[in-house]
Amino acid sequence: MAKTLSKKNIIGYALGDTGGVLSFGVVSSFLQMYYTDVLHISLPKITILMLVARIWDAINDPLCGAFIDSRKPTKYGRFRPYVFWFSFPMIVAFVLIFVKIPGLSESQYLIYAYITYILYGMMYTGVNIPYGSMASAMTDDQRERSTLSVARSFGSGVGSLPGQILLPLFVYSTAVDTGVKYLDGNKLLGGIILIAGFMVIIYIASFKMTRENIAPPASQKKEGMGKVMRSLMHNRPFVTLCLASLLLIAGSMYTQTVFNYLFKNYFGKPGLFAMVTVATYIPMLLLMPLMGKLMMRFGKKELCSFGSIFAAAAFLLLYLIRTDNPYVFLGLVLLSGFGVSFFTLEVWALVSDTIDYQEKLTNRRDEGTSYACFSFFRKLGQTLAGMGASIALAAIGYVTAEGVTEQSMAVNEGIYNIATIVPFVMYLVMFLLLQFGYPLTKGHMEELKTELAVQREKNQV
Repeated sequence: MAKTLSKKNIIGYALGDTGGVLSFGVVSSFLQMYYTDVLHISLPKITILMLVARIWDAINDPLCGAFIDSRKPTKYGRFRPYVFWFSFPMIVAFVLIFVKIPGLSESQYLIYAYITYILYGMMYTGVNIPYGSMASAMTDDQRERSTLSVARSFGSGVGSLPGQILLPLFVYSTAVDTGVKYLDGNKLLGGIILIAGFMVIIYIASFKMTRENIAPPASQKKEGMGKVMRSLMHNRPFVTLCLASLLLIAGSMYTQTVFNYLFKNYFGKPGLFAMVTVATYIPMLLLMPLMGKLMMRFGKKELCSFGSIFAAAAFLLLYLIRTDNPYVFLGLVLLSGFGVSFFTLEVWALVSDTIDYQEKLTNRRDEGTSYACFSFFRKLGQTLAGMGASIALAAIGYVTAEGVTEQSMAVNEGIYNIATIVPFVMYLVMFLLLQFGYPLTKGHMEELKTELAVQREKNQV
């Protein structure tokens, strides 16, 4: 039987996502605006860049997961060493993304963007896949898995604060001739270098504070990556969760990107963009202490389905009322945050549940490959967010030319439309997937735990 997790283990696991999201939060909030407003790369070229990066991820992610699954456990575990080793090159790549080399043409800046963004994505994969896989190797207890999922979400929330709350307060300057605020690349880079220093400390602490307790079945032999991936496609809960999580990350990143433009252009208050994260994470903080009891009473799938339709309703209301008051807008974003928080807090526990279901189907624990596939779908969500934001902004006529600091009224009205109706559609589809496509209800999970206990006992005989 696996050992009970200590508070130290749980905090250490949470820190792992704090480190990753410190960079990821900045990238999701500022990368597109940095490309359009600082490097002055056109929106169609940014869209193609995002697509190429995800095509490479389709190759890179499964290879990384399969490689980890094929390695023998070290004295530090199967996953912890890789999180630690890849974290340092990831941090370097994160900083390089936002280094502007003076005097380059748009084409040269675009080439530099390809190199640094794809390098960052590869290193992030090297960290994130073993980190996510590690949760199912730390415990098989349902309550502890929920605790780890909530802890990871809390760590992610803490990691997002610099990029989504602190940096927006300091990285804008005011144009002398027009008095309009603009993104200052030098200020942004200074903040990023400071964040990178904290990331180094955090990853060292996370490595020292975590441990792995669940080993793969003793009889498990190496399996070809293609065969493992084909078997995952027959795992209905896993496929459904991948699609729903794709929409979760797409909705989150899309709103972060478009809200940045919304508060800068439509509301004329770019500093208030920091409050979007506050409105998003206050519900999460309020729900965290309750999630264990709510999960045990209602079940993870049930809570996530309810939250998704609640979030969709909040964005539909925002679209219908079309408010000019940023504080009314933030109030309804706060309500949507309550809905999204259920899925955000439990998604990592759901991943572990689908890996258990995969063990039932195949008598194997291929956490690395499973999480790599799951991670790839989430990266597709990032791509949908980045490409979707670029396409939507281009469709409403957003101007990226150098020297342009103000958009037309029609463009600003269009920004409001795409900031509200698109998230509504995303969260509605997410609800339909979870409600009708994900079968692991509270009762089914209790049955699965019993079946796996019997199956594992037979494997030891």
